[in-house]
Amino acid sequence: MTKNDIVWDMSSVFPSVTDPSIDKTIDKINEMVANLATKYQGKIKNLSAKGLLKLLQVFEEYRIESGNIVMYARLSFAANMTLPETQQLNDRMSKIQAQNAKKLAFLILDVGKLVFKKKELIENPILSNYKHFMEKLVRGVPHQLSEIEEQLIIEKDQFGVNGWQQLQSKWLNTRMFDVKVEGEMKQLSYGQANALLPHKDRETRKLANKSIYGLLRNDGEIFSSAMRNIFNDWETTTKKRKYDSEMHASLIANDISQEVISNLLKAIDEHSHLYRRYLKLKAKMLGLPKLANYDITAPLPDAPDIKYDFKKAEELVIGAYGKFDEEYAFATKDMFKQKHIDASPRFGKRNGAFCASWYKGKSAFILQSFNNALGGVYTLAHELGHATHDYYFIPAQTILNSRTPMVVAETASIFGELLLTDLLMSQAQSDNEKKAIICQVLDGAGMAAFQVTARAWFEQDLYDAIKRGEYLDFKTISKYWTKNRDRIYGDAIEWSDEMEAEWTMKGHYYMPNFRFYNYPYVYAQMFVYALYQKYIEEGKDFVPKFKKVLSAGSSLSPIEIGKLVGLDVTDPDFWKLGMKRFEYFVDELEKLVK
Repeated sequence: MTKNDIVWDMSSVFPSVTDPSIDKTIDKINEMVANLATKYQGKIKNLSAKGLLKLLQVFEEYRIESGNIVMYARLSFAANMTLPETQQLNDRMSKIQAQNAKKLAFLILDVGKLVFKKKELIENPILSNYKHFMEKLVRGVPHQLSEIEEQLIIEKDQFGVNGWQQLQSKWLNTRMFDVKVEGEMKQLSYGQANALLPHKDRETRKLANKSIYGLLRNDGEIFSSAMRNIFNDWETTTKKRKYDSEMHASLIANDISQEVISNLLKAIDEHSHLYRRYLKLKAKMLGLPKLANYDITAPLPDAPDIKYDFKKAEELVIGAYGKFDEEYAFATKDMFKQKHIDASPRFGKRNGAFCASWYKGKSAFILQSFNNALGGVYTLAHELGHATHDYYFIPAQTILNSRTPMVVAETASIFGELLLTDLLMSQAQSDNEKKAIICQVLDGAGMAAFQVTARAWFEQDLYDAIKRGEYLDFKTISKYWTKNRDRIYGDAIEWSDEMEAEWTMKGHYYMPNFRFYNYPYVYAQMFVYALYQKYIEEGKDFVPKFKKVLSAGSSLSPIEIGKLVGLDVTDPDFWKLGMKRFEYFVDELEKLVK
């Protein structure tokens, strides 16, 4: 690292990864776990409302202390993955966290059983802070197994079904790909080759695609073995836990109903023509009769080559957030002031970008490898949206009300992207610049809303195939993927043969015991587009409502959160409001192209 590197300062969490306070904190949380087990194991079923309140408050104290050091270990490792001291601390905390989770496995199980048996506790004013937390627990109780069975599953899966996920990840991270980059042959890692998919040179994009997906296709039976076992394992789990469907557990985790998600996916299906309309416009801008699969996220050839340094990106995001509401920009300003953003690319730093909540410090930390491109500015705006969300709900909620379900966890982040879009469009110096901005938005939203819907359909198709007794080999799985992919893309894309293997590299399919890691992104995208449409209609009157949405954390359901701004997500026609925003961008682009 150099003195000019943009690195985060985590000294306010712990002075260093080797500081003695680390050991003292570990001793403290281990003692808290022991005290919780001694005082409450086998005794929760007899607790009064006051007794339950005390338990939840003590458990929250543990969660704050444990979460603090686990966050520090994970972030230290993510920022410097090659340092022995960060590797050791991360590994140490992972093991301690697993051990303590096992020791406290009884706690949430028994609280759930208590509230399920005595549902009057949910309405008890003493427990009003935990009302929705208890409602969610009750929803999951019928699907719980015994404490011994739950512990056995954790232990069995660690070296069982989890191994299939590791296999997929290891394959991607250990293969090298031969790619000709602008005429020069190079041997690249998966991450490096994948970064070429939106390359400005069409031949480079094409060859990178063929290299990646050709190799994935050659080893297709390895990936189909992993998928077959993970999906069959979940089919067994669904029956064992008495879920209504393979999606049911995901619906509980996301605090939403099947009806709402079915309406959402139906709306996407009915409006997929909007995405195809955009893709055909993009083909026209690229001077092509039809886009090939490697052109979907390609940059425009006449887009201005604007470079943004980090200081300019900071000014843009603060400006965009402040234009919405000056007070709303506080979190963004504070994140820069506290040096809670690690933005410089470097060897040993984790790929990608994320925002980590820091509950104890009422703040957050962001990791990103900023690249001076427009996409880098959007990533920064997105992650600072997550941080803004944290700054609103952490002071307003206790920690058990801070685990926002995926369907609304992206609310402030996608909203931040739209705020940035409005600012950039108002400052754009040419039509070509405006086209590039709109394509940046529609490329992302198109993938998140439309392509990800195909993934949800695809996943359900595989479960249905299993129930029909079909054997999921590579060709069978690929058949279901291309069927659902084509349902979205229609005749807008020319697909190369190796793209039948596209499903192989999506890590979400390989996550054991957490299925349908797809539709929440669709919900988030369309929910926020509807929110933004509401903001356009209401102007400044919308601002205080939106702040209430962010302050709610998980103390309200997604349905109740929608009602805070006058939206009813249970109405099948609700999703048309989000589609209206997507169509607005397509319309604006069409005007520029004509």
